[in-house]
Amino acid sequence: MANHETYIKRCMEIAKNGLGTTRPNPMVGAVIVCNNTIIGEGYTSKYGGNHAEVNAINAVANKSLLKEATLYVTLEPCSHFGKTPPCSDLIIKHQIPNVVIGCVDDNEKVAGKGIEKLKNAGCHVTVGVLENECKNHHKRFFTFHNKKRPYIILKWAETADGFIAPKTKKENKPVWITNAISRQLVHKWRAEEHAILVGTNTVIQDNPSLTTRDWKGQNLTRVVIDRDNKLSKDYAVFNDDAETIIISSKTKDHSPKENNLNLKHIDWSLKSSIARQICDVLFQKNINSVIIEGGAKTLQTFIDENLWNEARVFTGNTLFKDGVKAPHFSGKLVSEEKIMTDHLKIYIND
Repeated sequence: MANHETYIKRCMEIAKNGLGTTRPNPMVGAVIVCNNTIIGEGYTSKYGGNHAEVNAINAVANKSLLKEATLYVTLEPCSHFGKTPPCSDLIIKHQIPNVVIGCVDDNEKVAGKGIEKLKNAGCHVTVGVLENECKNHHKRFFTFHNKKRPYIILKWAETADGFIAPKTKKENKPVWITNAISRQLVHKWRAEEHAILVGTNTVIQDNPSLTTRDWKGQNLTRVVIDRDNKLSKDYAVFNDDAETIIISSKTKDHSPKENNLNLKHIDWSLKSSIARQICDVLFQKNINSVIIEGGAKTLQTFIDENLWNEARVFTGNTLFKDGVKAPHFSGKLVSEEKIMTDHLKIYIND
């Protein structure tokens, strides 16, 4: 008997090669097995390219073996035309007799239709192998479609005495709490997500560029909260390195020459739904994940509205004795590690 779990685990493993490039599509992995031997593997290409199933089928040298094979895939094969034709049609075309699926795609464009099409064509379909693990693997995709908002990661660094920034600064640049290895890890995280969000004070105090300059990967969409449009366009977040969405109470458009800037209006009189309105803007922009890097007020706004999925918290060995206090939150601790002089704890919103 085939070890379905082994091959689904392999699907998830290779799917991670697409992390940060497939968005807004899910990072799917597919493995094709014949006579207990893997004969083809694939993961989702960069957005607009082939899906995992197509790449796996293309990787099989002897296509005649497909008629005796089993295709394993983390997510239900699509049944509709998007940027590419339906994967379920390709599976049927090659007469692959067995398909094992980690979890159903509950996006309304699919939602069981791919499984139904495969079964109607005579495929033997098994669904739900390592289902919870596959759903977690596709957490960005499912959060976006089911909750109509991006998957939200809160990230900050705090001193050993609980501050995220000093009370006063001499220069408009970051005061580092963590070491260089931790800071590089943050850039790796940025390369894995779709957008990065900061508030007005973070831009003024730190003048960050919010790019992935310390890690190979494409820059994120930058999201800047600028309620009163008071930020000068000389700040680094408004350069041409990436698109920047400005969240404002104003509605005046930017000039045509600032074509990397996108001004979006929300209603600040609705104090209890600032974070929800920002999520709505990002959902409309088809952004499926966002890292919120500060400041304290911005982070606390999302915490207070219970709009977050993960919190990644560094603690350095620095002491400020006074300053801006770290956000208050509660979550389930899921991992903890030491990175040289720093401690990293990751929580999920349970």
